[in-house]
Amino acid sequence: MKLKVKDQIPDVKIFHLVDGEPKEQNISEVLGSKKIILFGLPGAFTATCSKFHLPGYVKNSQQILDKGIDKIFCLAVNDPFVMNAWGEAYKTEKNITMLADPYLSFTKLIGAEVNRNSKGMGIRSSRYAMVIENLKVQNIREEEETKNCGISSAEGILDII
Repeated sequence: MKLKVKDQIPDVKIFHLVDGEPKEQNISEVLGSKKIILFGLPGAFTATCSKFHLPGYVKNSQQILDKGIDKIFCLAVNDPFVMNAWGEAYKTEKNITMLADPYLSFTKLIGAEVNRNSKGMGIRSSRYAMVIENLKVQNIREEEETKNCGISSAEGILDII
């Protein structure tokens, strides 16, 4: 990953659903200037993402927020409708905002793209989690393999905030 601690988050367009409609917006506007967690993963409804990564953040979201985090964001290389449906399936609406990076704009700029063509998924995101404050990376954890979900998990992040 090219993005490092103390780096500014690149300000590119991402998508999310607002009142049921896709909204393209600069990521800086969405994340704001507060202390947040942004975790990225290969894709909605995929095995490790759906069994461990997202459910772990749903289960531990209140504990994360209680430790001084203002908001939690999940980002994947999917369209905003898929991200919204995945969020609804896992009941993220209360504490986790689902973001879509369908053109890999953010993913490529931070150097997190991985080739999953052999699995029929195309180019996706690596699995990572960041603590960001005022749009600057305070801590970042990236898994060596996308099938792993340890250091980027909610439990892993709780250890560093």
